[in-house]
Amino acid sequence: MQTTVKVNGQVISREAIQFELERLVRFYAEHGMSQEEIREQLPDLVKKATDQAIGAKLLMDEAARLDLQVTDEDLDGEVAKIVDQVGGEEAFQRALQQQNTSVKVFREQLKRGRRVDKLIEQLVADIADPTDAEVEIYFNEHKDEFTKGERVLAQHILISPDGDTQVSKDEARAKIAAIRERVLAGKDFADEAAAHSMCPSGKEGGSLGWFSRGMMVPEFDEAAFSMKVGDVSDIIETQFGYHIIYKTDHEPAGEADLSQASDKIRDLLRHARRGERVGALVSELRDKAKIEFV
Repeated sequence: MQTTVKVNGQVISREAIQFELERLVRFYAEHGMSQEEIREQLPDLVKKATDQAIGAKLLMDEAARLDLQVTDEDLDGEVAKIVDQVGGEEAFQRALQQQNTSVKVFREQLKRGRRVDKLIEQLVADIADPTDAEVEIYFNEHKDEFTKGERVLAQHILISPDGDTQVSKDEARAKIAAIRERVLAGKDFADEAAAHSMCPSGKEGGSLGWFSRGMMVPEFDEAAFSMKVGDVSDIIETQFGYHIIYKTDHEPAGEADLSQASDKIRDLLRHARRGERVGALVSELRDKAKIEFV
């Protein structure tokens, strides 16, 4: 049974906890944690996401108590950014309909979020950025973490069977085989991916970006790393269906390099320092709040 979390009598929605979990997963993935490591640590990440959702609620309530001002012009600018990000006004309106909400409600939610942003901006305004010396010290103490692993850049096309029957599997395999023949005959891989791939990456021409060993399922991983750059793979069967891969680049493993790692380290240190300051405020607010797990 899932636990319901209440802060001062108000329920924290499961959507809020899921949102925090997805943010955590993205952050750790962007900073080098493999998908396998993320899966292993998922229970701890869920607990951390729950704590962060509680903290977000406490910060939202504190920002409201302080009545931090968010102007209509500020909101207009934020809405304009979001409209642009989702692909225009029509796409924005569709997204609101899918979420069963209105522009008025959306702007009110956005206003609460901007109040929290302003609270945090005030809280961390006097925190200095990490110096070059501090970045170098961190790098030297954690050099193994920044050793560059072997990576592949590739595109793929996925065709999934529409059922568990052999007929469905045969049809899916025949479809991916026909696509592969067209690619080998000169058709553009990205165009074929956009037209036929059943993976969300199809919208991006099948691009998977750079990935390291262990980030993909084993059958896919083995094929991608053993191929030559510029080759199109044979048909690969995985739990998701049938794939073909077009390998566009390959980087071997290498020694850690401070110049390449410095931005990531600076971001980590900056995030840690600001997190400590925000965490101290959340702890103070949490001590005063009534937190229930029911």
